[in-house]
Amino acid sequence: MDPIVSDTRRLPALDSILQDLRYTFRTLRRDSGFTTFAVLIVGLGIGASATVFSVVDALLLRPLPFHEPERLVWIANHDTSGLSGQTTQVGHLLDLREHNQSFSDIAGYFAFYGVGDNLLSGQGEPERLSGVPVSENFFQLLGVKPQLGRLFTSEECKWHGPKAVLLSHGLWTRRFGADPGIVGGTLAINDEPVTVAGVLPASFDLASVFAPGSHFDLYFPFPLSNETNRWGNTMAIVGRLKPGVTIGSAQAELRILAGQITRAHPERNDFEGKLTPLAEHVSGRIRPALLVLACAVGVVMLIVCANLSNLLLARTATRQKEIAIRTALGAGRRRLIRQMLTEGVALSCCGAALGVILSAGGTRILARLEAVSIPLLGNVRTDATVLAFCLVAAVLTGVVFGLAPALQVPANALHDVLKDTTRGSTAGKSRNWIRGTLVVSEIAFACVLLVSAGLLVRSFLRVLEVNLGFRPEHTATIRVDPDASYATQAQQNAYFDDLLRRVRDIPGMEAAGLTDALPLGRNRSWGAPAKGQVYPPGKFPVAFVRVVSDGYLKAMGIPLIAGRDISERDTPSAEPAIVINQTLARTLWPGQNAIGQMMRACGERRVVGVVGDVRHLALEQGSGMEMYLPMRQCRDISSVDLVVRASLPPAELALSVRVALKPIAPNLPGKDFRTLQQLVDKAVSPRRFVVLLLGGFALFALLLASLGIYGVVSYGVNQRTQEIGIRMALGASASRLQASILAQTLGLAAIGMLMGAVASGVLARALGGLLFGVTATDPLTFLGMPVVLALVAAAAGYLPARRASRIDPSIALRAN
Repeated sequence: MDPIVSDTRRLPALDSILQDLRYTFRTLRRDSGFTTFAVLIVGLGIGASATVFSVVDALLLRPLPFHEPERLVWIANHDTSGLSGQTTQVGHLLDLREHNQSFSDIAGYFAFYGVGDNLLSGQGEPERLSGVPVSENFFQLLGVKPQLGRLFTSEECKWHGPKAVLLSHGLWTRRFGADPGIVGGTLAINDEPVTVAGVLPASFDLASVFAPGSHFDLYFPFPLSNETNRWGNTMAIVGRLKPGVTIGSAQAELRILAGQITRAHPERNDFEGKLTPLAEHVSGRIRPALLVLACAVGVVMLIVCANLSNLLLARTATRQKEIAIRTALGAGRRRLIRQMLTEGVALSCCGAALGVILSAGGTRILARLEAVSIPLLGNVRTDATVLAFCLVAAVLTGVVFGLAPALQVPANALHDVLKDTTRGSTAGKSRNWIRGTLVVSEIAFACVLLVSAGLLVRSFLRVLEVNLGFRPEHTATIRVDPDASYATQAQQNAYFDDLLRRVRDIPGMEAAGLTDALPLGRNRSWGAPAKGQVYPPGKFPVAFVRVVSDGYLKAMGIPLIAGRDISERDTPSAEPAIVINQTLARTLWPGQNAIGQMMRACGERRVVGVVGDVRHLALEQGSGMEMYLPMRQCRDISSVDLVVRASLPPAELALSVRVALKPIAPNLPGKDFRTLQQLVDKAVSPRRFVVLLLGGFALFALLLASLGIYGVVSYGVNQRTQEIGIRMALGASASRLQASILAQTLGLAAIGMLMGAVASGVLARALGGLLFGVTATDPLTFLGMPVVLALVAAAAGYLPARRASRIDPSIALRAN
């Protein structure tokens, strides 16, 4: 074909599209109220949807921020709860690295790091920083190179090797003003000089992947040696598969190697070896909640489409003469349909522009929610992928909500339209039927969201109602680690005694104690067998362990069930003592009195007390078996938290503690003071995050449904003005008219609620993994939903019904 002829044929089509666009923007400008409302609705819908999509993209769709992340796997010990179930010994890591055929490399990090374990002093205000020790090859395995300086040397990764540290980019810029001269210098960390080897890039954020809700400031070399092997299950292991190796084949080899290693080293802890893709390990727990939110996004957008379809139908009804005139002037039905779709897409694209702005603000807020323990949340952003999502959503939304009015463009009704007889015509009845159907669908969709949100809200409230085993109110904590000058156990015990005496002398102080690990934080477990008992394979008792001082149980509000509390008498020279919880007591000595019994935990110990169970892992999980060792009978305690219960306000309490401890802890950071309620809030933050987002969607859907009902009833009243006038002229009362219109409104709502209840009953089962303390058929939620929707429908229909009852019959009859 001649290219000139081809271009000539294309020009009219392009010119026609441009005419449609000019006409669209001219009509939308003329009807500014409708345009503003429509753009606002679409903008809110797409903005909320894009924000959730950005979270889904960051956590589920986008690859992990490491080199070739699809080849990275998490190698866990076994499936039990607690870090000790996920971690393994150094010896196991070294054997796996040496004998496997599936991995190009295996590395690890010390999983029992503590938040704020490292005290930085000597340069400005003392500050507690979180640091994680890593193996020599850890950064190479992940494909991370330092922005400045170098990685750790082999000498630095040996037992008692030269002390070195890598700084996070955030700490480097915040504390040291991005000074490149810091590399090669020394810092005073825990009162010891440490050489700064380098600075890691800003793109590397290990905490967002492995410890969401916290951050790592420092990275230390961890020696893979016989000394660290004796520490037990402390290493979290990450492996990189060789090219072409599948997860299945690697797992099969790992299972064989685990058996061989366990048989070859009976002196070590058992090792089973469970392989999981690293991406699945990171986002696996939050994946169901994100999928629920993604479905909620789709439902909200369907409601937006239904709502705007109703608006466009009403607008099309007022433009019937305009459409008829354009038809008379030669515009074909296809051209008119294209014009309607163009208007829909133009409206949705304008709304999408607003949505992008709202989404950008929303993602910035989400990225700064450090207290929310959701992995990779800091990576949430409005990028090209999110912009593409907004564009696709805008086009699809515009086509969908523009379709209903486009299909209502009259084909052969020109004569009737020009005579204004469509009010009672088949076309008018068809529009009323479509509008009613759209409202029913809105109510059904809103019902699904309300039920889902209701179930999750009820679950969240049940989580908050659980018995924690301790009382977080009026209780606070601060790190008080002994410094390097307290080298011996006697010196540490003297420090602990002096510290507790000073704190207990503060006016308003009710109780104070020390612990090496707080609830809802890091957990470690030890074997906890009763003396003289032999246990079959797989039945060996393992319990979470806490090293605590006298006063800790009272400060935490943990009830003493039998026996006595840990006391000042539990010194190194006294008989080794232990306090256990009810679950461990029942497990070791069912039906017997546990007080006075002997068990093996860091040597033989006598049970002197039994306390209530504490939910140390999570609010949704049971306590398991727990034991408390006297702090004065343990050595080398490097991580110590002071727990205080007082009647003072938190700010005054923090100041009083700092003043009281200044003579023995002059470098105590002022920002480390936390209430136990903050720890509880952080533990429930992922569930709260999902509840707030889904609840917001449900309320938005309810608002749209009410607007849809209001629009349909108002339109129906306008269409029936003459009929209402006649009925009132014949004696119909205003109250009867209102009741009639409200009955029709509630009829539509009832159909929508029935459909929504059926859909909710099916979809609620998908929420099973997210529910706690309620069932997927929770009666209160399913009975409360129709009440809420009925009230909303009645409120939305009342104003048009009230307006209809005030119509003047004479004016209504003359107008028609």
